[in-house]
This record gives sequence, C-alpha cells and structure tokens, in this order.
Amino acid sequence: MGSITLASRLMASRDQASANVSGESVILGMKDSTYYGLGTVGTRIWEMLQAPVVLGDVVTVMTSEFDVSQEAAAADLLAFVAELDERGLVEVVDP
Repeated sequence: MGSITLASRLMASRDQASANVSGESVILGMKDSTYYGLGTVGTRIWEMLQAPVVLGDVVTVMTSEFDVSQEAAAADLLAFVAELDERGLVEVVDP
C-alpha cells in the first residue's frame, strides 16, 4: 500500500469485528485472529473510522476534543493508523 497521509480517506476494514466495552473499543482482527484494545483516544478515532473519513478531519476533531496540538495529533494519528493498516484493520477508500 502507498503512504498514508492526512489527505487519505480511510475506514475500518471488513476483516475485523469490534465492540465498545465500558467506553473502550475491543477489535478482533480476522487476518491474524488477534484481539486489540483501544483506550479513550484510540476508541474515538476508531468510532470516526466506522465510515470513510479524511484523516485531516480526524485531526481537527482530536484537537477540539482533547488537549493536544495539531502537530502532535497529526503525528500520533498517522502512527496509529499505520499500525492499524499493518494489522489489516483499516483500508484506504477512494474519494
């Protein structure tokens, strides 16, 4: 896959199942049969990824809802979605 940027439109992959448990997301990756747990911020990002979303828009939401700078939110988001992508949990969607 090509490089994911803030202009990329992503959504949760069909190769996963997820649920919200006590305010945190639990994801089962179908490709690796591994469970993943997300904290508060990761859960909020995962919620936004349930429909196609441009990552730059996610950064805007993160900076408005959490005490984080735009630069830090962007860097953390790109690292987070790269890890989700590596595990087959998200996919790039054509605009």
